[in-house]
Amino acid sequence: MRLGNDLSGLNAGASSVALGLSIVVPAFNEAAGLPALHDRLTTLAATLRQRYGLACEVVYVDDGSADATLSIARDLPAVGIDVQVVSLSRNFGKEAALLAGLDHARRGAVLFMDGDGQHAPELVETLVSHWIDDGYDVVYTAKAHRDNEPALRRAAVRGFYAMINWGARQKIPEDAGDFRLLSPRAATALKLLPERNRFFKGLASWIGFKQFRVDYEPAPRTHGFTSFSAGRLIGLSIEGLTSFSVAPLRIASLLGAALAFGAFLFGLSILWETWVGGKSVPGYPSLMVGMMTIGGVQLLMIGIVGEYIGKILSELKARPIYFVAEHSVRQSDPSADAGPAKQTAAE
Repeated sequence: MRLGNDLSGLNAGASSVALGLSIVVPAFNEAAGLPALHDRLTTLAATLRQRYGLACEVVYVDDGSADATLSIARDLPAVGIDVQVVSLSRNFGKEAALLAGLDHARRGAVLFMDGDGQHAPELVETLVSHWIDDGYDVVYTAKAHRDNEPALRRAAVRGFYAMINWGARQKIPEDAGDFRLLSPRAATALKLLPERNRFFKGLASWIGFKQFRVDYEPAPRTHGFTSFSAGRLIGLSIEGLTSFSVAPLRIASLLGAALAFGAFLFGLSILWETWVGGKSVPGYPSLMVGMMTIGGVQLLMIGIVGEYIGKILSELKARPIYFVAEHSVRQSDPSADAGPAKQTAAE
């Protein structure tokens, strides 16, 4: 029984280009900006068809929106680009929405972008060029700089990437986002990963293949406000760390070792002062400080281990990552050989 997969038959070339491109757009309360984004994607599809002969489809994944996102997506015209609308049964989160889009993509290469207008469709042509002309399997974007962000947030981001990459064999590029293109074999590799606690940026780096970075400046949101508050970003960071890295466990182990070593040195100093100096060491303050320090570290370690046990429990339950409540496909050209819409186990 083989524990790997041979994807050499899906190498880059004319055959992979002929499979086309699926553009996955997860949407959560994006009704105000969806029509304008679709117009830009329609223009993009015409450009890619003219330059590369690339057939395109867009897969809108409604992640349990509370506004009119779903009804607007249903009515978007399939002019020059196939349109899929996948509506999840509730809000499962962005990671689940990305996977739902990947599962329903009917073309070969897959591109992921947000629906808030910050990921410019005009940049997609550059990503496609690096895939088709230069032969890269994963073309990802990253923020060119964070000069417009508070210093505390910049430090937190650097700390997050330093921790998640510490001791990792496959590093996650700093400031890389979900806006990226996967070749047919890279997209297939990502589909083959079975875990339910998914961290898209980490998994897209872990699969390997030839990868290329494109720096860009995110555009301002065209409408509304971001749903990612500071608390939610912290939660997502913890999810990413515990889903993709064992760095917190290693840090907890090192912290325990450092604390034990410090306690040993403190014990030696007490013996020295008592036996050599003849001093009487106060007992209550030092005892309480020691107990509180050790107790706090133990609770921290239990919490870290508990996070990982929770992840293991989630994997063992093997629940579907998402459920699809509604799925529609509209083809721009009925004669196009796009194949039937795939049905996943979650539908």
